[in-house]
Amino acid sequence: MKLDVNALGTFYRMAREGAGLAAGRLTHMLGVETQVGVTKLNFMRGQEIQRDFEDSTEKVGVRVKLTGGIEGYSVVVFDRKNALRIVETLLAEAGPNADVDADVSEIDGFDEMTESAATEVGHIMNSGFIDGWADVLETVIDVSTPEFVEGQTAEPFFGDIDEAPADDDLALLFQSRIETVGTEVGFSHYLFPKRESMSKLLERLRTSGGIEYDKLDGFDRMAERGAEEVAKTATTLTGIDTSIDIRRLNFVSLEAIPEQVADEKLVGVAFEFDGMPSGYLLFLFDEESAHEIVDAMVPMEVDEDGFGEMGTSAIKELGNIMASGFLDGWANVLDTTIDHSTPEFIHDIGAAAVDPVIIQLGENQDFAFVFDTVVMADGREFDCEVYAIPDESDLERALNNLDVDRIEEAPTTAEFQEVDNA
Repeated sequence: MKLDVNALGTFYRMAREGAGLAAGRLTHMLGVETQVGVTKLNFMRGQEIQRDFEDSTEKVGVRVKLTGGIEGYSVVVFDRKNALRIVETLLAEAGPNADVDADVSEIDGFDEMTESAATEVGHIMNSGFIDGWADVLETVIDVSTPEFVEGQTAEPFFGDIDEAPADDDLALLFQSRIETVGTEVGFSHYLFPKRESMSKLLERLRTSGGIEYDKLDGFDRMAERGAEEVAKTATTLTGIDTSIDIRRLNFVSLEAIPEQVADEKLVGVAFEFDGMPSGYLLFLFDEESAHEIVDAMVPMEVDEDGFGEMGTSAIKELGNIMASGFLDGWANVLDTTIDHSTPEFIHDIGAAAVDPVIIQLGENQDFAFVFDTVVMADGREFDCEVYAIPDESDLERALNNLDVDRIEEAPTTAEFQEVDNA
């Protein structure tokens, strides 16, 4: 099974179009203004999906079986409180004739009426997504009767779906978030297509030679190995026990990245890298996490805001270590050479922190791969977004030359440049 950026771009447009239709239908149904928040294509392993459900919160979902243009399952999953909040609004709109308590959130479980209302909401959301996909693909997708599911683990939602990925298998999933005025309706959306159905779609959408799916799987594993090396090197250099966890690989539109960046002060480090592949690498921390990093790396009092000369140097040093671990690891596995620039420090609000990189990239491409990453240092957790944005044609050539057997065999030891503290 092969995919290329054009095919992934089409899937992204499917996701955006479907989320837009789902948001519009939610607006009509609840009588409140809604808009699409985040849309991503996630490449996730089965164990990561299961981990999403291991937060001890009750969840409810609605799933449907798909046939026709896409075969498989579409599942919308809400936190139970979010689902009850929507149901409460929906039943309130039904007027005084609706036989329901005023405060649905106090209900311990779903009764026949609230389950029916939640199923209706989930079905409308699923149908919005599916109709959007059908519009983009110019095909017909048939949908089964919706099924209501609830539980605290992934098992009730996906355990009996053959198309759901095994623990170590990589699956392409859609993630969307729809926001209402004054609050956020958070939910996860999972599409589990049959492999042969997805393969036919990809073949129809492909415009270039494409990348074998197992090579993209290898790209994800390369990043995992690079992250392991980053953690080892950071621990050695700083004396702080450090680990880095890559949660998933996302495929997003460049123009959407500024929209997805938190509207708050961010601290980051940007690099340009050159070789096979070439591109840009950007590490972004929220300001609180950056302060934690500085406190952990600089064993003395620093400037009041933490980002004077010493604070800036500490952030750049960590960024340099991370960049070297990622890129040298990739180069070793790909049997190529990748050089990167000296780190450029970033301290700005929201989209302004990423705009310079996006503007430069936007001249040549429309999409980017983004690694959702968490850095753990000395027992403290730092949320870190890693934007690895390779040149599309370079990436395709590099991955098609990838020997997946080398991923576990090739050394990933990083050789990094000294940071200029001046």
